This record gives sequence, structure tokens and C-alpha cells, in this order.
Amino acid sequence: MFDKSAHKIIFTGPVGSGKSTAINAISDTPVISTEELATDDVQNRKQTTTVALDYGMIKLGMGENIHLYGTPGQERFNFMWDILINNAIGVVILVDNANADPLTDLSFFLKSFSSFISNSAIAIGITRTDLGVGPTLSDYRRILKDFNLNPPLFEIDGRKKDEVSMLIQALLFTLDQSCQETSDEETV
Repeated sequence: MFDKSAHKIIFTGPVGSGKSTAINAISDTPVISTEELATDDVQNRKQTTTVALDYGMIKLGMGENIHLYGTPGQERFNFMWDILINNAIGVVILVDNANADPLTDLSFFLKSFSSFISNSAIAIGITRTDLGVGPTLSDYRRILKDFNLNPPLFEIDGRKKDEVSMLIQALLFTLDQSCQETSDEETV
């Protein structure tokens, strides 16, 4: 089972992939946000952008919570990625399927978080697939195979609590499985 003293999950991905939206959809508490007016090329896609973090929480009961942290999507704020990933149990990577090159976006975030991913669990959520443009899940699986990864991969709508919940549950299941495998190896 995952460490009950450290329930922290990171949501990361490029600008506009739905990190803030997903955290807002699933959080049981009001979300703390650091949204500011976009002043660079991001303003062509959306009015505001996360500059430090988003924070929300899922209440599990019995005093336990899952803390949700969303990273800024812009690479110029990547110093926050290293700060936020500390003590996390897993990472959710969201990718906007309607972006110009979402497969490159996924590769970039897999590389950026590779040292964390090698010792933890990840789940991938592909957003905006309803627009009918962009790669297929098979295309994303090929990228994941290039990285020798086989994480949970879902098409999701970050506005829908049940879909975000499914992604988090898949992440936790993957983490639980890897912990059980490690425990089994130690007893051999």
C-alpha cells in the first residue's frame, strides 16, 4: 500500500491541458490558485495561466487526505516542478490532444519528470479528444513504449469529477501494485 503519511499527487502537463480544471473538478476543498493574466504567447490560447501552483484536496475520511498540486505548464516556471514533486507519491500528466504537437508535449513531460517517474507511479490523461483532431491513444502508447512505460492512459474530460477520479484511482492502483511487487521481492 502507498505511504499513508504522504498522500501527494502532482498534476503536470503543457499550458491548457486542463490541470487547474481537473483539480477544481475533484477537490473537496476550495482550490488555491496562482492564476495570473497571460502576457506572453500563452495569451493567444487563454486569458490566464498558472504561475506557481494549484492546490486542492480530496478527503478520504479517517483524517486522511490526498493533496493535489498542479504545476505551471510553461517551461519558464519549471523551477516549481522540482519544488512541487518533493514527497509526491505519483504524477498525473495531462496532454491537450488539440495542441499543435501533443506527442512532443507528452515526450517533453516524460523526460522532464523521468527521474521521479522511474521511482514512482504515473497516469496519463488525454484531454480535448472530443474535438476530433490529434493523435489516437495508439499513437500515445507508441511514445510511452519508446520510454519503456506502460502507465494507465485515458481520454478524459478534466471538467468531469468521475473521469478525474478514475485517473487518480488508476494511479493509486498502479502505485499499490508496484509496492506489492517490491514487498514480494523482499520476502523471496
